[in-house]
Amino acid sequence: MGEQRATTFPQEIIDQWAGLGLDLAALFSAGHLGTRMSVQVLEAAPDRVVGTMPVEGNTQPYGLLHGGASAVLAETLGSVGAMLHGGPAKLAVGVDLNCTHHRGARSGLVTGVATPVHRGRSSATYEVAITDEDGKRVCSARLTCMLRDADASAYRS
Repeated sequence: MGEQRATTFPQEIIDQWAGLGLDLAALFSAGHLGTRMSVQVLEAAPDRVVGTMPVEGNTQPYGLLHGGASAVLAETLGSVGAMLHGGPAKLAVGVDLNCTHHRGARSGLVTGVATPVHRGRSSATYEVAITDEDGKRVCSARLTCMLRDADASAYRS
């Protein structure tokens, strides 16, 4: 489904996570489900996470982008933002996801942009705007993650 692009991280995130010996791009990727759905995380920072997903292969029987696919994209991007906000000492766990679907998409790529609504010590909430290639909003989502204490073993598979 096209070329894979590397995730762009700000230098302060690279520095913050450097001593852990982790592959940041893999850790802050879409995971196995996102890989099956061809989700790509393009930019990742605590204040903005951007990713794309093709409509093709992620449709419901009527040929429209599946609402669950939009939810996967939204939860992926919001979770990455929450993890980056929490830093290496925290693990983000989604506790609430709300998606409102505004219009259908039949082809092309959709792009999600996650921005923080709240970033606290124990929780983080991100709004995710998903748009089609014409810039029209397909879905508005909101994800709240609980931030739990993590040790180094939390990042091993």
